[in-house]
Parts: sequence; structure tokens; C-alpha cells
Amino acid sequence: MVWIAKPLGLNVLLSSLVVILPIIFFSNSSVIILTQIAITIVFALSYNMVLGQAGMLSFGHAVYMGIGGFAVVHVMDGVFGGGVPLPILPLFGGLFSLGVASIVGGFSTRRGGISFAMISLGMVELVASFSIIIIVFFRSGGMLWDRTEAPHFFGIDFARQIEVYYLVAGWMLLSGMAMYLFTVTPIGRLANAVRDNPERIEFIGYSARWVRFYSFCGAGFFAGVAGALSAITFEIASAENLTVQASGIILLIAFLGGIGVFYGPILGAIIFTLLQSVLSQQTDLWELYVGVLFLMTVMYVPSGLAGILLLHTVPIAYGTAGPLIVPYLRFIVPAFLGLCGCVAFAEILNHARKAVVGSGEMVLFWMQINTDDVVPWCVALSLAVVGIWTAKSQAKTLKEAWHTATLMESAPEGAASNPRRGIV
Repeated sequence: MVWIAKPLGLNVLLSSLVVILPIIFFSNSSVIILTQIAITIVFALSYNMVLGQAGMLSFGHAVYMGIGGFAVVHVMDGVFGGGVPLPILPLFGGLFSLGVASIVGGFSTRRGGISFAMISLGMVELVASFSIIIIVFFRSGGMLWDRTEAPHFFGIDFARQIEVYYLVAGWMLLSGMAMYLFTVTPIGRLANAVRDNPERIEFIGYSARWVRFYSFCGAGFFAGVAGALSAITFEIASAENLTVQASGIILLIAFLGGIGVFYGPILGAIIFTLLQSVLSQQTDLWELYVGVLFLMTVMYVPSGLAGILLLHTVPIAYGTAGPLIVPYLRFIVPAFLGLCGCVAFAEILNHARKAVVGSGEMVLFWMQINTDDVVPWCVALSLAVVGIWTAKSQAKTLKEAWHTATLMESAPEGAASNPRRGIV
């Protein structure tokens, strides 16, 4: 029953964080960011059901999130007389998106690979155009509503942001547990097999198409839940959530966290939301930095952040992780300094491009500098070149230390025979 104990332990940890984090970060803006993280986690995990579990690259997954948001606004706009309590609304968003996903999945999951990706791209463009044409449902691209008009739930009107946060967090925990349990069902295991070798699955008598269809529908349901939670939080359903750009963002999040591990999209959702919410307030170039981070992840760490963490379970189990500390420091410190140099150079260049003549004063890394002076340019460029060159020279040493730490012969006696010793 290890497969049950692990998600239960993770759920207990997440539940504890859900309760503790608003106490530590109690400002209204912080609670909004935490709420956005919870919504993005549900959305990213639903996308992982399609890409990470079933191997279907989708460029249109945001469609089901957007439709779920519009659906719950219509439910509160009079479909059921406006008598549905707010905590129940995400279920309606999920069910409506499930219906749409069933229709689209009926023909799109007949093929995998590039064919499926192109169909999903065509669907997102089609639905985006429908958001302008079908006024009855999409209301010309957006709908506003007031969540306090919903019936009170045990005296709670959800007027305060902290109340909305706990509602969203509760749905995040339920959805996360449900999506994990799906991965350990027979259909979830078959989805992994279809991802790796669909021809073999067909050969032994299973239908790869129906396996993809069930995974696709499940992902559509939870994407609709995420859309409903977003509509509840921000009190708006917008056609911006139906675009290919929104689908591209969730693809970025999934790859950043790691699509090969269940908790990978959770890490990606946390990091991206923090970058989007916090970094965007500090610089105009935050999208540049996110794009570079995505490129570096795909090129050098294709398994994502979760994959990096998973790789370290081997030396930890062997008890040989200690010798990696010094090589890591020798690599990370100059790499960090080189990164700071690159960021400084980009920020100085951006400020110099937009500033008028004689107004070169700017604050960079909590320091006052003048872009009209040549010194900041030289310091930033030198720091970038020296830092990156030093990190690159230390990469070989780190690779050798990593190879030594993961060799079976380097493990202490008894560890090599049981490499998973100490791993829960």
C-alpha cells in the first residue's frame, strides 16, 4: 500500500502548508498570489494527464479551462436560478468542460503525436474565434459577476480573499489527490504504456485510442475545475483564457517543473506564478528571463526541476551525496554571479534604450548607478563573462564527482545491494 501512503503523506504536507502560508504571508496581495498558485497547480496537473501521462502534446488545453470559467458564470447568471453555493460551482465547470472534451476527444484522440498536436492547435484557434461569434455563451469575450451574490455557505459569503483562498486550496487538494489516484488505476498505467509504445499496446489487445480518450476527458474535467476556480477568484470569465498563448504558458509550466514526475507541474506552477507575480513588478524584462529559463530547461534539464530532485535520490540512498557539496558550490557560485552579470547588462541596456538624454540614473540590485557612465557596463559584462567561463570550467569537475557518487562501487557496504534504501 505504498502507493497510497505516499500521496497521503504529500497531501498532509500540502494541507499543512495551505493552513500555515496565509498566516505567514497575510497581506491581501500575498493571499491573492497563493490563490493563483493553487489554481495554476490544478491546471498544470490536468495538463500533465495529457502530456506527461499519455504523451499527447496539446496546444489547446487552455480551451477547457476557459470554457469552465464561462460555464460557472452562466450557472450563477440564472441557469439554476443563481441558487448554487459557491463551493459546488467548480463541479459544474468541470462537468461542462468534460462534455466539451468528450466531443473534441472523440475525433482528436484517434491519432497521437504530431497529428493530435495539430488538431489541438486548430481547435484552440477555432474556439478563440467562436468567443467573438457566439455571443450567447461567450458574451463577446468576457463576463463579469459578483461572487457575493451566491447563496451563503454556512454563513460564509466569500467576500474576503482569505475565504476564497481556502475554497480554492480545498479544491486543489481534492483535485490533486484524484489526479494522482487516476495515475495508479489500470487506465492510468495503460496511459503510460501508450505514451511509451502505442503499437505494443495495440498488439496485446488494448485500444490506444480509448486510453488516450479517457485521459483526455479526465484532463478536460480538471482543467474546467481550474477555470471555475479562476472565475470565482477574479470574478470574471475572459476569452483570454481560451487562446493559444494561455495553452503555451501551461506547456512552459509543465516542462519547467518536469512532466515525467507527478509533482513536477506543482513545482513549475509555483515557480512560474511567483515569477509572473513578483518579478513582473520589478522589471519589464521578466518575460525574457522566463523564456531563457524555459530554453535552458529544455536544452540542459529536459526532465525539469522534479527530475533533478529525483536524480539525487540515488546518491542520497548510497550515502555518497556529501562529496558533491563542494563541486556544486564551485559550479553554482560563479554561475550565479554570471547570471547576475547577464541580468545587470540586460537591465542597463533596457534602461539606456528608454531613458532620455541625461536621465541615466537607475536602481539595480538595490544600488544606484548611472547608465551614462561606462563603469556599470564594464562591470556587468565582466561579471557575466568571468562567471560563465568559470562555471563552465567547473562543470567537468562536477560531472566527474557526480559520476563517482552514483557508481555502485562507491556506495558503502550494504547500500549497493539495496539502492533504494532510505527512500520513502
